[in-house]
Amino acid sequence: MPVDSPPPVVAPPVAPPPVAAVVVRAARLPPAPGDAAFSILTIDLETLKSADRLDEALEQAPGFSLFRRTSSLGANPTTQGVSLRGFAPSGASRSLVTLDGVPQNDPFGGWVIWTALPAESLNGAELVRGAGAGPYGAGALTGVVSLTEHGASPALAVDIDGGEPGYGRAAGMIDGAAGRVDLLTVAAAEHSDGWVPEIEGRGPADDRLSLSDWNIATRAQADLAGGVLAVRVGAYDEARDAGLVGAQSNARGEFASATWAAAPTPGGYGWRLQGWVRGSDLANASVSVSAHQLTTTPADDEYSTPALGYGFNGALRRAWTDADLEVGVDVRATDGDDHELFSYSAPKAAFTKTREAGGDTVVSGAYVEADRTWDGWLFDAGVRADYWGSADGHLIERSIATGVTTLRQEDPARSGVVPTARGGVRRDLGGGLYLRLAAYEGFRAPTLNELYRPFRVGNNTTDANPNLTPERLSGVEGGLGGADASSQWSLTAFANRLADAVTNVTLSSSPSGTVFQRQNAGVINAVGLEGEAERRLTDTLTLNAALDWTWSRVDGGSAAPQLTGLRPAQAPRLVVTGAADWRPLPRLTLRAEAHYESKRFDDDRNTVLLRPGATLGLQARWRLATGSEVYVAVDNVADAHIPTAQASDGTYSYDAPRLVRIGLSVRR
Repeated sequence: MPVDSPPPVVAPPVAPPPVAAVVVRAARLPPAPGDAAFSILTIDLETLKSADRLDEALEQAPGFSLFRRTSSLGANPTTQGVSLRGFAPSGASRSLVTLDGVPQNDPFGGWVIWTALPAESLNGAELVRGAGAGPYGAGALTGVVSLTEHGASPALAVDIDGGEPGYGRAAGMIDGAAGRVDLLTVAAAEHSDGWVPEIEGRGPADDRLSLSDWNIATRAQADLAGGVLAVRVGAYDEARDAGLVGAQSNARGEFASATWAAAPTPGGYGWRLQGWVRGSDLANASVSVSAHQLTTTPADDEYSTPALGYGFNGALRRAWTDADLEVGVDVRATDGDDHELFSYSAPKAAFTKTREAGGDTVVSGAYVEADRTWDGWLFDAGVRADYWGSADGHLIERSIATGVTTLRQEDPARSGVVPTARGGVRRDLGGGLYLRLAAYEGFRAPTLNELYRPFRVGNNTTDANPNLTPERLSGVEGGLGGADASSQWSLTAFANRLADAVTNVTLSSSPSGTVFQRQNAGVINAVGLEGEAERRLTDTLTLNAALDWTWSRVDGGSAAPQLTGLRPAQAPRLVVTGAADWRPLPRLTLRAEAHYESKRFDDDRNTVLLRPGATLGLQARWRLATGSEVYVAVDNVADAHIPTAQASDGTYSYDAPRLVRIGLSVRR
C-alpha cells in the first residue's frame, strides 16, 4: 500500500530465521535528504506483488492513473500513459517513469509498456507527486514514478499463476555473483484470452481484448574506481487483439543503459554518469464499425513505427553533515517515423494511400539543487533551465496505385528555453509529527506522436498538430503527517495550474464519427486534497486507506472557448482505495483491496459520461516454507461493470470482469 514519507514501520508477526548478511550495492545516487520536503509515496514490496502487472499494483495510490480506466491487461499501448494527481490524464504521459534513473516512457508516444516492467525484479517504487523540476527535468509534469531494481545478492524470485479467462503468467528473477561481478536476470511471459468489452449491443464485430507478451533483461554490475558500474540490456514484445475484429496491436522494443555511480560520503562527493538508448516499434491496426456492430472495415494499418530514444545524464553531489549540494545535466533525444496504410476502398478491398509522418525532438537541461537541515527544519531549493526543440517534421502521403505524392508537409524547426524551479520546507514538530510546504514548476515537450501523427480509432479521427508548444505546470502544496510505532498518516492540499495543455479538441461530431485535433487548449486549474493512512491494529491485522479528491476545470481562453468551465476528459473528482491484511494463522495471510472512482467524462465537451465504479479484490496466501507460498486471487469479486469508453453509436466498453487466479510465489 502506498504511504507518504517517512517509510512505514511494519513489524512482521513472525520473525524470519536468520540469514547470511549480504552486501547491497546499487549504481545510483541515494535519495537526497531534501526530498522529504515534497510529497513522496513509497510503494512497498507486498503491494507490488499483490498484482501481476505493475500498473495495477501502483493504482493503490489514488493519484496514479492511466489515461483510461482499463489496466495494461486490456489497454491499447497508446492509452497507457501515466499521470499523477489525475486532474489531466493523457495517453502521452504527463509523468515521467524511471528505472534506476533511466526513462521508461516510449520515445515515439510517451506512453509506458507496463508489461515490460515485471515487479519481480523491483526493490520498490516511489511516487513523487508534483512537478519534478530539479533532478527530474522534462516530462515530470505531474510527478515521477521512480522504480528501483533489486540490488542484493544472492536472491531469487519466481511467480507462476493461471486462471480465467485463459490466463497464464510465469516470471522469474535471479541475482547472483560471478566472481566480482553481480549478475541479475529477469524474464516474464504472459497470455490472456481476454474478454469482450462490449455488453449492450454486442454484435459479430466485437472481439476479445487478448494479450500475449514476454520480456527479458540482464544487468551486470561491479565495483569500479570507487563507484559501481552497471550495464543493463533487454527486450520486450506484446501482441493484443483490441476488442473489434481486425483491430490489433504489437509493441516491441530493445533497450540498453550504462550507469557509473557512487553515494556521497560525509564531507565528500558522490556522482552519477548514465547513458541509455531505447528503441521501439509499434504496429496498430484499427477498424471502423457498421451500425449494430455487424461488421468491421479496415480504417488504418499503422504497420511500423520505428523510433529511437537516447540520452545522457550526469550529477555531482557534495554532502556535508547538515547540507547537500547537487549539480547536474541531462539530454534526451528522439527520432521516429510512422508508416501507415490508410484510405480504405471497400470496392477494391484494399487501402489506397500510404502515409509517413515523424521527425526529431530534443530536450536538454542543467540544474542546481541544495538542501539544509537546522534545528528540526529542512529546506530545499532547486533551479534548472531546459532547451527544447523539434526538427525534420514531415507528413507525406502517396497514392498506392500511381505512386504520386498527394500531400507533402514539411514543418519548420522550432525551439525554446524553459526555466523552472522548486522549493520546499519541512518542520518536525515532535512526537512523529511534521508539517511541510512546497512550490514547484515543470514542463513537458510534445511527443512525436502528438506533433506529427494523425490517426484513426474506430470511427473517430484525431489530427496531429506540428505547432504544439510545451505544457507548463506550476503549483503549491502543504502537507501534515505523522508516524508512531503502529501507524502513520499524511494529508496534503495542493493547487496546480497547467498552461498550454495538449488536449484532443473536438472539431466535429456525428453518428458516423468524431474528428479531433491536438491543441494547446488553454489552462487547466486544479485544487485537491490527498491523504493516506496506515494502522497496524494488532501484530496480525493492518489497515490502509487513501483518497484523492480533485476539483479541476478548463479555461480554454481564445484557443478553445467552448471548453471553458468544463472538466478535463478522463479526470474523476474522487478516488478512494483501501486494503486490509490479516494473518489469522501463522501460515495464512488474507488480503482485501477496494477501489472506488467517481464519474468521469470520456470527451473534452463533457457530453459522454462514464458512471462511477467500485471493485473489490481478495487474496488468500498459504506459506509453504520461508519465502514460498501458494495463493488464490479474485479480482473484481462482484463482477462489476466498469465503463471505460463510449463509441459514436452510444455503446459502452467495459473493464475486466471477475477474474480468478491460482499461483505459486517464491522470494528468497
